[in-house]
Amino acid sequence: KYIDIDIKGTVNFLEAARKRKIKQFIFGSSSSVYGANSKIPFSEEDNIDLQISPYATAKRAAEIYCATYHHLYGIPITILRFFTVYGPRQRPDMAIHKFTKLMSEGKPVTMFGSGESKRDYTYIDDAVEGIVKSIEQAYGFETFNIGNSKMLKLQELIEIIADKLNVKPKVEQLSEQLGDVPVTCADISKAKRMLGYNPSTSIKQGIEKFIKWYKERNENLSSSL
Repeated sequence: KYIDIDIKGTVNFLEAARKRKIKQFIFGSSSSVYGANSKIPFSEEDNIDLQISPYATAKRAAEIYCATYHHLYGIPITILRFFTVYGPRQRPDMAIHKFTKLMSEGKPVTMFGSGESKRDYTYIDDAVEGIVKSIEQAYGFETFNIGNSKMLKLQELIEIIADKLNVKPKVEQLSEQLGDVPVTCADISKAKRMLGYNPSTSIKQGIEKFIKWYKERNENLSSSL
C-alpha cells in the first residue's frame, strides 16, 4: 500500500506537474524519514540514510523522486516534513483520537512500551499555516520541518487527555512496536527564517480543542439518529 500510494502516487502527480508545466509543487512528507535519529532536534541537514519502517522508506523514496524531477525538469518543489499532526477531523486510528474515544467510553488505552517515547505534536492549524506559507513563498527546491519543536512523553499525553476528559485512564501496557521511533522533535529554525512559520498552539490547548470538537461531533451524530 505504501509503495502504491506514497511512491507511485507521488510519481503520478510529478508526471502530471511536468506535463502541465506546474509552477509550484508541494509534497507532504513525514518526520518518519529521520528514522531513529539520535541527534535532537531533527534538522533538514541531518543524514537520513536509514528509515526503520516501510512507510518512512516510501516517504523518503518519494522525496528523492521529487528531487530528481526538479533536477531533470526544473519543477519548483517544496517538501514539508510534518511532525505528528492532530486536531479536529483527525483519522480515528491515530493516537489522540483513539485514546479520546476509548477513555470517553471507559475502555483501556493501549500503551506500547514504558510510555517514555516522545513525540513532537503539531496542531492542525499550525500545520496548515506551514502549507499556506510555503505556497506564498516559492523556492526552487527546499525542504522544511513543520512541527511544534516540543517533545511530549506518551505517558504524559495519556494523562493530559484524561485530565481534559475528567476521567481516570485505564492503561494496558504492551511491548514496543517494531518500526516505532523512540523520539521525534523538529528543528523549525529554517521554516521560521525562510517561511515565517511560527506554531502557536500548545499540546494542552490543542487537545482541549480536539476534545471539544469530538464531543460536539458525537452529540450531533446522536441527535441525527
